Amino acid sequence: MTGRGRAIVLIGFMGSGKSSTGRALARKTGWPRFDTDESVSKRFGRDIAEIFSAFGEEKFRDAETEALRELSGVAPSIIVTGGGIVLRPENVELLRRLGTLVHLEADEETLFQRVSRRTTRPLLQTEDPRGTLAKLLREREPIYREAADFKVDTSRLTHEEVAEAVLRSMESL
Repeated sequence: MTGRGRAIVLIGFMGSGKSSTGRALARKTGWPRFDTDESVSKRFGRDIAEIFSAFGEEKFRDAETEALRELSGVAPSIIVTGGGIVLRPENVELLRRLGTLVHLEADEETLFQRVSRRTTRPLLQTEDPRGTLAKLLREREPIYREAADFKVDTSRLTHEEVAEAVLRSMESL
C-alpha cells in the first residue's frame, strides 16, 4: 500500500449503495466526502442523465477523470465514485493513488430492485432495462474485482452495517 493515499474509495455497480454508504462513513469517521458524480454534475450545472443526453457518455467520462485528477490522497477522506469510473484504466490508477478501493457488491436481483426506484439511470434507458443491467454487470464485475483491495456484499445489509463492515476490513489491512 506504499504510495497510496488515506482515502476510502467506494467502487461498484449502480445500486450497490456507494452514495449512502459514503454518507454513513463520513458521519462515522468525521472525514470529508467527495462524490465524483456530484463533482461532474456541478461542473456541467446539470444532473447526470442530462449530461449523458446532451454531451454523451464519453464527455461524461472525461469529466469524471478530470474530477479524479483534482482530488488529493493526502488527508483521510471518503470518495464515492460512479459505477463506470473503473472502465478507464487511468481512473483505476488515480483511485489507487487516493487510497484503499472497496468494492461494494450486491446480487443482481437486489441491484435491479434498487435501481428501479429511480428512472434517472441513463445507461438503463433501454427497451430491456433488466437485460441491460445484467449485461453491464457481467462486463464490469471482473473490473471491480481486479481493482478492489477488498469487497463488501451489501445485498442484505443496511448502509450503516455496510459502513461498519468497511471500517472493520480497513482495520485489518
